[in-house]
Amino acid sequence: MIYTITVNPSIDYVLQLKNLTIGEVNRTQNDVKLPGGKGINVSRIMKELNIDSTALGFVGGATGSMFIELLSEHNLKTAFTQVSEDTRINVKINAVDQNEETEINGAGPAITDAERQSFMDNLDGIGEGDIVVMAGSLCKNLDSKFYLDIAKKIQEQGAEFIIDTTGQALLDALPLHPLIVKPNHHELAELFNVTFKNEDEIITYARKLLDKGAKHVLVSMAGDGALLVTKDKAYKANAPKGTVINSVGAGDSMIAGFAGTFMETKDAIESFHMGAACGSATAFSQDIAIREKIDKVYKDISITEI
Repeated sequence: MIYTITVNPSIDYVLQLKNLTIGEVNRTQNDVKLPGGKGINVSRIMKELNIDSTALGFVGGATGSMFIELLSEHNLKTAFTQVSEDTRINVKINAVDQNEETEINGAGPAITDAERQSFMDNLDGIGEGDIVVMAGSLCKNLDSKFYLDIAKKIQEQGAEFIIDTTGQALLDALPLHPLIVKPNHHELAELFNVTFKNEDEIITYARKLLDKGAKHVLVSMAGDGALLVTKDKAYKANAPKGTVINSVGAGDSMIAGFAGTFMETKDAIESFHMGAACGSATAFSQDIAIREKIDKVYKDISITEI
């Protein structure tokens, strides 16, 4: 089983209007409310790939009930931990004529010690053969040690973990040997305070993450495709042709495609191929990609050894 952890899920209130004028009344053309969160996105792609997953996280209050109702439309397995404070709302404003997107993200609930312990107890059934995907921001009174505590616990129980985070939180997780880490090329450069001139330099620094403990490193490079770097080899996936509509969730989709395929096949190259297809398919979609779109994009992607 794959478990996805979204510590700080959200209701994403997406507004579309012609132009955004600060300080004045603005009227929307369209609006939609979506269940948001990086781990939730991973579970939704897993569903499209017919791979079982269980979504975990903290939800609470009236907005938490609304979040669960929105999520129920996607028929996902869930095992959320209830908390006393409200699930957050994120507002995303798409000004079409200005070609600009503005995001206002809520902080999320404060988690009590008892709620934290309840969540950790909920992990007791995870064990050998399982993969846990930890992705996204933390609630306001939790620090990166929370992810480390989860990783240590599920490793002791025999499971693998994937962590999608950046900066020091990522570096701190590497000694625990995550199955996958997925910085983009800008985040990788920031980790080591360098500027990349070419792909060879990106690969060199990706291998530093392997040296620090990661098992596989995926590096997304937007319109330049993506890289899979292992200790001995490196592979590149081309960027398929298409119109980028939605960058939100593309990275989560890439992780989902890789993790789900790897769990079934243990083939890192095929997993990379599917991950790249899922990421690009979501980028070419209004929301998380559907299976038909993923299959179409998969045919346009080739994997080459560098």
